[in-house]
Amino acid sequence: MSKKRRIVVTGMGVVSCFGTDVDQFYQSLLEGKSGIAPITQFPCEEYPTRFAGSVQDFEVGEYMDKKQARRVDPFIRYTMVAGKKALENAGLTGDELEKLDKSRCGVLIGSGMGGMSVFFEGNKTLFDKGFNRITPFFVPYIITNMGGGLLAIDLGFTGPTYSISTACATANYSIVSAAQHIERGDANIMVCGGSEAPINPIGVAGFVVMKALSERNDDMEGASRPWDKSRDGFVIGEGAGVLVLEEYEHAKKRGATILAEYLGGAVSTDAYHITSPREDGSGVASCIETAIEDANIDKKDINYVNAHATATSVGDLCEVRGIRTVFGDQVKEMKMNATKSMTGHCLGAAGGVEAIATIKAIQTKKLHPNLNLKDPEGELEGFNIVGDKAEDFEVKAGISNSFGFGGHNSVVIFSPCETA
Repeated sequence: MSKKRRIVVTGMGVVSCFGTDVDQFYQSLLEGKSGIAPITQFPCEEYPTRFAGSVQDFEVGEYMDKKQARRVDPFIRYTMVAGKKALENAGLTGDELEKLDKSRCGVLIGSGMGGMSVFFEGNKTLFDKGFNRITPFFVPYIITNMGGGLLAIDLGFTGPTYSISTACATANYSIVSAAQHIERGDANIMVCGGSEAPINPIGVAGFVVMKALSERNDDMEGASRPWDKSRDGFVIGEGAGVLVLEEYEHAKKRGATILAEYLGGAVSTDAYHITSPREDGSGVASCIETAIEDANIDKKDINYVNAHATATSVGDLCEVRGIRTVFGDQVKEMKMNATKSMTGHCLGAAGGVEAIATIKAIQTKKLHPNLNLKDPEGELEGFNIVGDKAEDFEVKAGISNSFGFGGHNSVVIFSPCETA
């Protein structure tokens, strides 16, 4: 059996409620800032939820043609900016970009919901003005593959390029699949992650009527409260999180700065319920076990968990049960936190944004705080949750979990890169 190709992270790009600079994004997390604020994208006075983790003051800059940027859905704009910033971070611009064998470079950036704003505006036009007044760009700008597709067109990447849509597990699924393309030898470089722009009238309304969102309008910054007994639903967020994954020898040959190593990952499905995970956490446990096997490490080497932890009544505890099943008493030594306590839940982009938080924790040797945990669930006993201040900590290997409607589970594992 041939030796598994090593995969490293050489670039990261983010669009978030804390801006589009990766270092500033993580610094905001370390400072315990909340990105949750009133919704300003549309009038929502009638909605029981009127706040979100919105992307503020966003400009595409030089990363996208201005005329095209005005036409496309926000999720596409986020994809283009985060994707190109990730390549910039990897040192792949100008001549360095042109030196690549672009047939061995691909893009795998998914979206859970796609172009919801374009879809909403198109429907308004249909009902108010008739079918022939809908923009001819309606279909291209709502489909989930178009963000990655336009990025590949701009870059000239002709390797594996497509989208995955597995609800809130989308970005992790995309990262795992991108890594598999490199492992198989299909590609040397994969730009991967997730993008989501659901903060529009229909996107928010859909989650409102499911009773999925927190209604803590009088305490917006305290509304996202993973594992707290008083949690009343998640806070909707948006943005994009993108990684440049690269085959280790390829990265070393071009003198790339290696940010972390991708050790392995896994995906699985509960086959249980459309929105609820298996209550015993067995789906979570199985996925973590498979990811550890794929990473070919001892589970004792894992000492950090960036949890999915959305602040929903059922999901939070299912994840806790799954983690305890896998690690047992080791949970006392492992640190765990929830990025969503500050950013809200970025849905299909969550895994990408949280992979960046995990990698920055590895790089900085600092874990961001976990906000709003005032009255922990009893099942959290024994877990080593980061407090409301950042903590110094050396991550040996960190796992980042993402789970989505439809029973989709996904786990990715990163570590510092040891040079061979």
